[in-house]
Amino acid sequence: MNAHLSRWRLDGQSALITGASRGIGLACARELAALGASPLLVARDEAQLNTACEEIAEDFPDSEPRFFAADLSESEERLAVFDWIADLNAPLSLLVNNAGGNIKKPTLEYTGEDLHKLLELNLVAAFDLCRLAHPQLAQHANAAIVNIGSVSGATHVRTGAPYGISKAALHQMTMNLACDWAEDGIRVNAVAPWYIRTQRTGPALSDPDYLDEVLQRTPMGRIGEPEEVAGAVAFLCLPASSYITGSVIAVDGGFLHYGF
Repeated sequence: MNAHLSRWRLDGQSALITGASRGIGLACARELAALGASPLLVARDEAQLNTACEEIAEDFPDSEPRFFAADLSESEERLAVFDWIADLNAPLSLLVNNAGGNIKKPTLEYTGEDLHKLLELNLVAAFDLCRLAHPQLAQHANAAIVNIGSVSGATHVRTGAPYGISKAALHQMTMNLACDWAEDGIRVNAVAPWYIRTQRTGPALSDPDYLDEVLQRTPMGRIGEPEEVAGAVAFLCLPASSYITGSVIAVDGGFLHYGF
């Protein structure tokens, strides 16, 4: 393979993708596999992970996908993921922090436990995984971390305040780690999706009036697809993006730039 084409490939690299059993995470795993990486899928649903790996192996026979079921809101299970990776002898060069969740309530109705759960899964877990991955990532010439943020981390949307807080903090974490770890050869970026057609967004988007409101605020006039987020994530993992770090790229159909 010539040098130009190799900039657009991930052959021989291992990629850990969290929240990878469905939606954006699964789309990222498939995209990275298509580019030559070996995806390591982590999520809570073991049966769904197994199905996802079987599908990836069938579509991309050389990708060697593997999976590990874990609840990343638990610190001990985050450590278990890296014990699993050590046993595989598959040092990471790529990490995609996609696992997350939400509890949608009016601001005054959140309990302390609600807030703790959201911050632990959406922010603390990603921070821990970055730190756990650092020793392996630092051994590679083109290591990359991509965090899945949200437009709610940049502007108000109707997700509930704690979700927006967690995503804004994730964006800030991205910028801080990019600066801290540039000398280690690790690039750290994030993508910030708007509404993407997934199982989680299905209930909200099934309301015709709400869907119409969303589309009116989206210049491209449609809902995004998981593959469109995955394409941005894959680009940020590629050697072709080797001078990009600390960026938060909106994958939002123009939503964040839409004025009145």
